[in-house]
Amino acid sequence: MSHPAIVKGNVALVTGGASGIGLAAAHHFGTAGMKVVIADLPGEKLSEAEEILKAVGIKALAVAMDVTKLDQVQHAKELADEMGTVSVVMSNAGREGGGDLFAGEQVWRQTLETNLWGAIHITQQFLPDMMASEGAGAIIYTGSKQGITLPPGDTAYNVSKAALRALAESVSNRLVSEVGDRVTAHLLIPGFTYTGFTQAKGVWEKPEGAWTADQVADFMMAGLGAGDFYILCPDNEVDRATDIKRMTWGMGDIIENRPALSRWHPDHAEAFNAYMKSGK
Repeated sequence: MSHPAIVKGNVALVTGGASGIGLAAAHHFGTAGMKVVIADLPGEKLSEAEEILKAVGIKALAVAMDVTKLDQVQHAKELADEMGTVSVVMSNAGREGGGDLFAGEQVWRQTLETNLWGAIHITQQFLPDMMASEGAGAIIYTGSKQGITLPPGDTAYNVSKAALRALAESVSNRLVSEVGDRVTAHLLIPGFTYTGFTQAKGVWEKPEGAWTADQVADFMMAGLGAGDFYILCPDNEVDRATDIKRMTWGMGDIIENRPALSRWHPDHAEAFNAYMKSGK
């Protein structure tokens, strides 16, 4: 079963499409018969990605674009519109923050501008036309489990992905109230995935616990076909049941008035571990 927005001859635009999950998703849209626009920062990777797609018969266009620059997003939309009807948009471009709470302002701004403002730019530029059209449409946001569970460490990244989740949920609600299920929003939540982020940390072979980008794209396509908003991916280390228990515990912090992020609080660590081992 396929999402009705995945129409042969229509256009899918994928930001962060030069590698990783973005490129894998672009390949899936392309093999379904869609024309594909991959938008990413300029460089060899972007050109190579375009050639990879074209080599398997996909009509692809690579557009050098920084999602933090509104004029560049607008230009990418013009190019995508010239190719045909844009019915799928995937806001996938992202960056890891690399900084904790007291990281410098530049780290915070770059992270928020890419992960949040990039998605806002894509939403505001592409969604109005999709809503105004008579055809089906889909907008997909690549989120993160860290935006839900908020593990200590990369605070800037966690905050950006938590805000992205709020954006995606709000977009979904707006679409339901205005166009029903003709245009839908989706939040892709990958698990441990071997991508350029992993390689940037010096890991050049896929860890056993990680999924490949293609596996994530496969799972995403199935979720789109099923009409899921939350496309929560497992990986080779963490199954869905474990993810759900962790997320349920996090919501319990509010309901039970525990300390924030009690999963990592010394006074609650033992209770959390017992909860995870229980059958509840």
